Amino acid sequence: MFAYLSKKIAIPNDTKINAIAWNKLDGYIAVAGKNGLLKIFKLKSPKKDDQKLGNKDPTETNSLSTDQIFEAYIENIELAVWNEVHEKLTTSDKNGLIIVWMFYKNVWYEEMRYNRKQSIVVGIAWSADGQKICITYEDGIAIVACIEGYRIWSRKLLSTPLSGVQWSPDSKFLLFSLKTGDLHLYDHQGNFMTKLNVFCQNTSSGVVHVVGLAWYNGVNRSVYSSCPNLSITFENGKTQLMKNESDPSPMIVDTRMLAVHCSWNHDGSLLAICGQQCVEEKQMNLVQFYSPFGRHLKTLKVPGNSIRCCVWEGESKRVAIAVDSFIYLANVQLDYKWCYFKNTLVFSSFRPEKPGICITFWDTCNNQCRIKWVHELLGIAGCGEYCIIATKSDNKDPLGEYGLILYNTLGNPVSGIYIDFEPIAIGISSYQVFASSKNNFIVWYFKTPKSISASKNRLKMFHIDDSPSYAVEIIPELESARDIPVNTKETIDPVCCLIASDKYLIIGRDSALIQIYVLPALVLTNKIKISTRPYKMAINCTSTHLAIIDIFGLMRVLDISEGLGRPVSSSTDSKLERKDVWAMCWASDNPQLLAIMEKTRMYIFRGICLEESVAFSGYLCNFTDLEIQAVLLDKVIEHPEKPLKDHIIKIEMKSLRDTKQLLEIAGINEAIQFVEENEHPRLWCLIAETALKQMNLIMAETCFAKAKNYSKVLFVKKLQDTHNYLIRRARIAAYFRNYDEAENIYVEADRSDLALKLRQTLGDWFRVIQILKSGVTASDTVLQTAYNAIADYFVQLNNWTSAIKYYELGKNTGKLVEGYYHLEDWKNLDAMIDCLPEGDPLLERIGDMFAANAVHNEAVKAYVKVGKVISAVNLCVMYNRWDVASDLAKTYNISKVSELVTKYTTDLVQQGEIINAIRINTEAKYYLLAAEQVFKITCQKRWLKTWKLKMVLRLMNISVIGSIDGSINIIRDNGLLLNTYPKTPT
Repeated sequence: MFAYLSKKIAIPNDTKINAIAWNKLDGYIAVAGKNGLLKIFKLKSPKKDDQKLGNKDPTETNSLSTDQIFEAYIENIELAVWNEVHEKLTTSDKNGLIIVWMFYKNVWYEEMRYNRKQSIVVGIAWSADGQKICITYEDGIAIVACIEGYRIWSRKLLSTPLSGVQWSPDSKFLLFSLKTGDLHLYDHQGNFMTKLNVFCQNTSSGVVHVVGLAWYNGVNRSVYSSCPNLSITFENGKTQLMKNESDPSPMIVDTRMLAVHCSWNHDGSLLAICGQQCVEEKQMNLVQFYSPFGRHLKTLKVPGNSIRCCVWEGESKRVAIAVDSFIYLANVQLDYKWCYFKNTLVFSSFRPEKPGICITFWDTCNNQCRIKWVHELLGIAGCGEYCIIATKSDNKDPLGEYGLILYNTLGNPVSGIYIDFEPIAIGISSYQVFASSKNNFIVWYFKTPKSISASKNRLKMFHIDDSPSYAVEIIPELESARDIPVNTKETIDPVCCLIASDKYLIIGRDSALIQIYVLPALVLTNKIKISTRPYKMAINCTSTHLAIIDIFGLMRVLDISEGLGRPVSSSTDSKLERKDVWAMCWASDNPQLLAIMEKTRMYIFRGICLEESVAFSGYLCNFTDLEIQAVLLDKVIEHPEKPLKDHIIKIEMKSLRDTKQLLEIAGINEAIQFVEENEHPRLWCLIAETALKQMNLIMAETCFAKAKNYSKVLFVKKLQDTHNYLIRRARIAAYFRNYDEAENIYVEADRSDLALKLRQTLGDWFRVIQILKSGVTASDTVLQTAYNAIADYFVQLNNWTSAIKYYELGKNTGKLVEGYYHLEDWKNLDAMIDCLPEGDPLLERIGDMFAANAVHNEAVKAYVKVGKVISAVNLCVMYNRWDVASDLAKTYNISKVSELVTKYTTDLVQQGEIINAIRINTEAKYYLLAAEQVFKITCQKRWLKTWKLKMVLRLMNISVIGSIDGSINIIRDNGLLLNTYPKTPT
């Protein structure tokens, strides 16, 4: 993230400010200070057109829209707390006078007041739902009341003086801070629960007071549900971050300053801690920003003598800081996890309908989105045709807890590995992926379907303090290993960022040391020492210059082309330095061009010379052909499910705009003189295209040659060989993508065949059919190809009903079968069996379709017609259609069926399923085998005990009849009745 001061608001009469509060829902800012100062104002919002176009910072304001001063207090006001749900403000002065203010008809009125007159108020906190308020006094009294003002309970909690209070997110607990530095937890009824463990106290230095209690209420939660949300800041600058009130292992953050206040942003993803730090015997006001996991993100210096507090705006785009008698507004540029590669914007967002993080792959050309879900996202980086995403699994994976997954532009995973350390910085080049923890970094030589390198993924891991030229390759072949052994040796100078190109890997460390490694050998060749810790780095297209932004927003450009083999050097040779920079992007086709975002303006440099500046606030995506592409990422993430093309902004450089203006006003000759002084292939192509429109082919060929665009030179030569003026015009119109005009010119030239060919080349098959129906002569193959192409188009839209119509016109029987199957049109699919000739391979496919859906008769019919009788028999046997199998066996003289029947009968008899054996033999028309089983049943006396007498007599009659050769028909008729017999008892 990046923060910079943007506005200064002075309080009249130099009145010192004690507290400020910013209503995150309605945008009102309350200012409380000495001599009864209480002021409420609201900043004007920028114009919607400016926000949409991105030509103005959406957080920029020039005046106040609402400004009201109150005179209800005389003494110093110490506290101001908002009830954001019900739009109420609660204030208290040093004498303990509490007033609740309400907003009615655009004016603030006093709703109620209360004064205990026995002690001063040290803490006021509203519950997350806005229904309850807790007031704590220095003498240990706590009062909980409802929003209407009625007291719920009041009691003296402790004899030790209190210093603050905060509600839990679910409003079930109250956390009280004591002046001794202890923390006590009570339930909402005032019953003592527990004493929190404090890890920030230093017993040797005495009592350390609590100066900040911030418990994020979880209303707009957009970070991981398991991350810390309770911040306890102590006067010594140490902050204890806890996931809940009973967190056994909280994280400790040392800000190394005298802290005075802390606050969460609107979604709990950023924590701001303000205080003072002594630098060279001078007190400096600082606001430090941290992630929920305690990682330092940014340090903001604020002028003045005494800083009091800092609060967030509703969308976390600004921070208000109270210093002396001034309010400083600081704009905040959030550091989203995103990347841009090959016209695809990849960004992360949080969706309320599903836990985890949603990663969106937005094709900015076709405006199509594809999403992926991960449990926890650690980083994104892109280069060329792929991007790398670092994730953390939700459970202990045997392959590794952390994953590096390579994706293409469609959001499909191409390759991936698992590692056992948490990557804090990742990078990617055309052939390698780099990931680093605080102590180690890895180089992964990934393999893709297009790669022609080694047949296996290779992975190397190194320690940051080692020299890679002597490092040991820990895992030579990744595919043969499941775990990556990690060196757990701690370093005193951890890694903070990295960047990579095809030539270099550059790693920045906390001590402001830059280490440069040469690729692909990965040899440490140079170390550069800068003044402050690097935050972001970027390498130009030729890997000769490195741009670095440090944690204070200072950007400098270093020459790394001549640094090979030098010892540790200083960065004093940097010739380009800028302050308050938060983004940068090198041109992909010119190593001298660099675009940077400085506050609310974009600056473009050629070398060390400033080319131009533009009022703009957006995230830089790409810089090529004298055109900068940026994205309004704040707007995109507000509605991540439907990003708009209007959020992609393209800005042309001044040289490109001037060339276009010269071509429109002065002409080609003057434009050529200008371009000769500002050489760039894009400018020469622009002149060449203008010459093409004027049919000046010689000039067009010359300019394309100067642009070194060989394919367009060949195109101009082909035009010169075309003697028909109209056809030449049509081809030029097609070059400029004026296809309708080109088609009309072809028709005018009586060359409808070329118009048809043009539409075929474009794939505009609807227009192809229209041209053919207008009378243009073409083969039937062209018409069938057009019909089939249109049908394929409808298939991509999953519109099989329309696709079938065009497949019928295109006489594509194979696709028709697929269409009927997707629509489950069994009737037409059955009709296809009769239409197809014998032996057609499609019959087997149709048979498989029917068999997969247990439609036996049609499947057998298709198999038999194609000559796959064995398949038909196997299908009948699988579904116990023994009668059909028997008929097929007799018709086609297949002995396999009789063997299967005999084997199946034997298995049933061994399992005691004699009645089922009789039924199977009867269905298969093996009546004598059925009669034999009946004889066996009647001979078993145990049946007399379990079956009724009539049933046994019937079986005996059947067995007697079955012994006579001439009674087979009677056996068959009676055998059908055996289906009603129970299972053979065992």
